[in-house]
Amino acid sequence: MKKLMYTLLIGVIAAALTACGSNDDAKQSKSDDQKTAQTEKQKEAQEKQEKQAKEMQKKLDKQKVDEKKTVAVVNGKKVSGEEYNAALATSQNQYQQIGQDPTSKEAAKQVKQQTIDNLVGQTLLLQEAENKGYKATDEEVNKKLKETKKQFKTDKQFKAALKDAGLTQSQLKSELADSIKYQQYVDKDIQTPEVTDKEIQDYYDQFAKQSQSQASGGKEQSQMPKLEDVKPQIKQQLEQQKKQEALEKKVEELKKNAKVEVKL
Repeated sequence: MKKLMYTLLIGVIAAALTACGSNDDAKQSKSDDQKTAQTEKQKEAQEKQEKQAKEMQKKLDKQKVDEKKTVAVVNGKKVSGEEYNAALATSQNQYQQIGQDPTSKEAAKQVKQQTIDNLVGQTLLLQEAENKGYKATDEEVNKKLKETKKQFKTDKQFKAALKDAGLTQSQLKSELADSIKYQQYVDKDIQTPEVTDKEIQDYYDQFAKQSQSQASGGKEQSQMPKLEDVKPQIKQQLEQQKKQEALEKKVEELKKNAKVEVKL
């Protein structure tokens, strides 16, 4: 990195010296030409990115299914293609965030399986929440709806977002009610072990080791923060990890006594 910065600095100095030997008109002309060239390059780069994004979206859309199609039946409850497509977008995003193409042949299979597994798991957990008697009051749903609306500057934008999602406000309230029941169940019934100081230390040490390994491989090593500075974030990360593992374990238990039929 230092070598790169030094090279760039030499280039800047050289350009400055060249400019000093020119008259004002020449300098202005050169500056205008450079700005025009930069603008054209930026425009070309933006157009290229937009084209690539559109092409990728077409590939992603091809993985969708008919919204009215039943993709699975879980204990008698039908899971629709509409629900599948919504969950599919989340799975696709997860792959893209780690730099993988979700439309490649192998990844597409994994995305499909991950999406259907997630849907079945969520359905089983929500059914269990309802069996346990968890309910969402009108007050809780309206509060959640109000929080959702706050994400939009105007009511018009909120309604437009609902339309894009293919939802009515009534359907949204139903989904919010489900999310409340689900969260109540997870918070009260899914118990996870406490995160220990040793686990936090081990996580920190592993990250430090990976950082050193990258540095030895030729990559620049960023300075490691002190453990006390990142301890809360590490603890939160480990808590989320344990909660996810507990949920996955619970889903596997529920599957043993469930009737699940995948139709995709």
